[in-house]
Amino acid sequence: MPDKPLIDAPPAITEATRHGVYPEMSHDERARLNFLTSAYRVLSQRVAPGNQLSFEQTVEPAFVKEHGCPPQNRHEVRKAMNENSFHALWGSMRRSLMEIRQMTGQEIVLRQLGDLSRRAATINDTHKNLTLNPDIKTPRYVSEVDHHCMPGSYHRDLIDRDVSPGANYDMGLFVTTSGTIGPLNDGGGRAIGSWLEITHPGFQPKRVLDIGVAVGHSLFGFAKKFPDTQFTAIDVSAPMLRYAAARASSLGLENIEFIQATGEDLSQFDSSSFDMVMTSIFLHELSGSALPKLIGQAYTALKPGGLMLHLEQPQYTDDMPPYEQFIRDWDAYNNNEPFWSAMHAIDLKALLSDIGFPEDQIFQAALKAQSTQQNAAQKQDHEEHGRSPAWNAYGAWKNGDTK
Repeated sequence: MPDKPLIDAPPAITEATRHGVYPEMSHDERARLNFLTSAYRVLSQRVAPGNQLSFEQTVEPAFVKEHGCPPQNRHEVRKAMNENSFHALWGSMRRSLMEIRQMTGQEIVLRQLGDLSRRAATINDTHKNLTLNPDIKTPRYVSEVDHHCMPGSYHRDLIDRDVSPGANYDMGLFVTTSGTIGPLNDGGGRAIGSWLEITHPGFQPKRVLDIGVAVGHSLFGFAKKFPDTQFTAIDVSAPMLRYAAARASSLGLENIEFIQATGEDLSQFDSSSFDMVMTSIFLHELSGSALPKLIGQAYTALKPGGLMLHLEQPQYTDDMPPYEQFIRDWDAYNNNEPFWSAMHAIDLKALLSDIGFPEDQIFQAALKAQSTQQNAAQKQDHEEHGRSPAWNAYGAWKNGDTK
């Protein structure tokens, strides 16, 4: 008998935090989600490492034999790896898991859609922390993509006051991350809060703008650490915002207002009105033209001495091996993330400098999820190239008197 199991069992879906708009599940639905959570864990821990072994032992030697040198960039690695049977098997499993996860979540949510929407509407009508704008036009780079394989993506309404995309996303994020970012999926936000407490203990922002808030998963962890701060959370999706606002209120978070808006136009907010502007795993959803426009708008909204912070996966640089760039790039070609590759190839520090931030105030920091779950994904030592609960923060301080 082995001394320990091949993998540590991930937390069950019943360990996810329940709140006023969390979907109800039958025994069989919980069992199916638990199976998918475990399947993601097995795929990540036991199967995925075979990709690098296949590259090092088979693909790269064959490439060198044919070309006289190793692959020089992620595109050459991808072309070579796409011919490898193990990589094809892993990729098929990962894509299939995402599609099954989405369909499972859809089935759970749609059978109770009317009840979920009524519950959210009752909470939102009571707390009045939500402002929607029916005149907002969904950008084409959003409307033309079924993000993460969700049919219709996260912006479409099926019924009046719909919340189904948010409910599916809330359940699904816990499953696809195998619970590694906590029962509220807020590990990223708690990581930001802890990083600020350690590195800038005197920084106490009065107003914070979160762009692309989704269901508030990252923001909630941050807002809990700064209860005296007023947070403004924007997103282009009305269904996501309805769910996020009701979710926040039912969890007792009263310091967040939710507004339907796009980060490309922040003109409704006064210039220099926020002490901090942030995004969380959001920049890669933007088109090439939208990204610099959003950064510029955020810079204008930021107070002198204020902080801009973007939580993301690391950018591709000459210091990152081509294989690592390739495996991190997988989502761009196989998981409906069409802007991922181009966004991660941008020099974000140069972009922040071009916008107006002083070069000596631009930084990159490593952040790790602060989860209450003691699970294998947090205890392991090796980097999973985008699958671990750890990120990079790209940020800058705007010229001013205080930080």
